[in-house]
Amino acid sequence: MAPNRASFSKGFTLLEVLIALVIFSFGLLALAALMAKGLQFNTSALHRSYASSQAYDIADRVRANRDGDYANLSGIGSDQSASTCLTSGCDATAMRDFDRWQWNTTNAAVLPDGSGSVTFVSPIYTVTITWDDDRDGAADDSFVFEFRP
Repeated sequence: MAPNRASFSKGFTLLEVLIALVIFSFGLLALAALMAKGLQFNTSALHRSYASSQAYDIADRVRANRDGDYANLSGIGSDQSASTCLTSGCDATAMRDFDRWQWNTTNAAVLPDGSGSVTFVSPIYTVTITWDDDRDGAADDSFVFEFRP
């Protein structure tokens, strides 16, 4: 006796549904990977935006305190100068120390392992801000900004 055509087509329809489900699943996995990459790139862009803002911040501080020596400025330093400057005012050197403390404290707060340095090779200041962007596999990302006061 020959197989019934109706039972053959029912099995074929089930196979079509299974293949469609597999294709749909791969599409959803690709969409999830796309969303993860988008989140990674958005976070990196946010960090770069913070670094850019911080570079402009220290450039403005250098321009405002012409008598302070901002060459080879790095590290957080002591917050002792902060309390002195905030309560009783300060001279150019104390203001530079306060700027270094406040700027690098903010760098560390807004960027993961963020830190900044300023170097001076006449007549150009170079601001370098580095941070650890864990998601891209690189040890450090950095933003470099050069300006003349």
